[in-house]
Amino acid sequence: MKHVVFVAPFAMTTTLRFIRALAALPDVRLGLITQDPAEKLPEDLRASCAAHCRVADGLSPDQIEQAVRTIAKTLGGVDCLLGTLEQLQVQLAQVRARLGLKGLTVDAAENFRDKARMKTALRNAGLPCARHKLIATRDVAWKFVEEVGYPIVVKPPAGAGAKGTYRVDDAQSMGEALEMSRPAPGREVLLEEFIVGEEYSFETVCIRGRPVWHSLSTYTPTPLEVLRNPWIQWCVMIPREIDSPKFDDVRRAGFRALEVLGQGTGVSHMEWFRRKNGTVAISEIGARPPGAQICTLISYAHDFDFYRAWARVMVFEEFDPPQRKYAAGAAYLRGQGTGRVVAIHGLAELQKELGGIVVEAKLPQAGQGPSGSYEGEGYVIVRHPETAVVERALARIVTVARVEMA
Repeated sequence: MKHVVFVAPFAMTTTLRFIRALAALPDVRLGLITQDPAEKLPEDLRASCAAHCRVADGLSPDQIEQAVRTIAKTLGGVDCLLGTLEQLQVQLAQVRARLGLKGLTVDAAENFRDKARMKTALRNAGLPCARHKLIATRDVAWKFVEEVGYPIVVKPPAGAGAKGTYRVDDAQSMGEALEMSRPAPGREVLLEEFIVGEEYSFETVCIRGRPVWHSLSTYTPTPLEVLRNPWIQWCVMIPREIDSPKFDDVRRAGFRALEVLGQGTGVSHMEWFRRKNGTVAISEIGARPPGAQICTLISYAHDFDFYRAWARVMVFEEFDPPQRKYAAGAAYLRGQGTGRVVAIHGLAELQKELGGIVVEAKLPQAGQGPSGSYEGEGYVIVRHPETAVVERALARIVTVARVEMA
């Protein structure tokens, strides 16, 4: 019997899928740590969890440690301490170290979490990534701009999901970004060279540091471009064909990057660019499963449950590489205008054209407020054995569907 504790500050929809996957594993007793009261958890999860502990701050290593110790008394010990939130990985590693639990080390967790530290480690290993500088003063920021030139990306060194990230194209927008971020000692800001090219992700399953499986997805357009243009609707697609020699370079770079950063057993999510000259540039890597419905897309592309596969990897260090049978893609429906959702246009036309390949949809609801993210207010997922069919379907969805907000 394995005793597993999962930390989820808030029970978000995707997080619940990971928790359910753990709870469904045979020979596992699951404890849960949340900021939410147990009453806010779905009834099936309350029934399947052997223990629950509520904390005031789900990102506090001290509070997590105390909660794990409390749950351990009910479970009869703890074998695994897990969580999927990007902002939680260092704290989980710290608590593991205190309690003598196996898993991602503190040093490795900080390599993945601190993007400036990450890029320094990658560049020192000869791996391709954007030029960067961690700055604490405006003078150093302007000097970096002189060296690299515009455009520049300004971001927090431990951000997630492009939050707090800005592209600046001239001195005026650079000044505005510095005014918003206010760099200072102890509150540094990361500046990066802006890479022009196609953006992808690269997901890897590792067992004890050895890559045993990988996946690729394409972003159209880049998330940063979506955030800068509220009218753009974003798409993520997993092509059926990933074994092409054209991806050999990113496989080499991705696997080597995980080795350099210290990945052990787990699922990682790397974002990378293909520059216009054909070369690869690593953007950043998270030592956790991908967001943006990519885990769901992987499930549909292989006809298996990737959430449950993640759970087996983390608890038992087991993974059976699946066969990719389909291409799959998600079109994210972003509201046009300001205010709340009033209506969704174009659904009847899309249902007539694409109904046969739509496998999942979460449609915006009237009265729903804006999400504030590139994932928008809803999504439609399609799949088909031919990648080109999925590409055309995604293009039709973002062209025809319109979420009106007022």
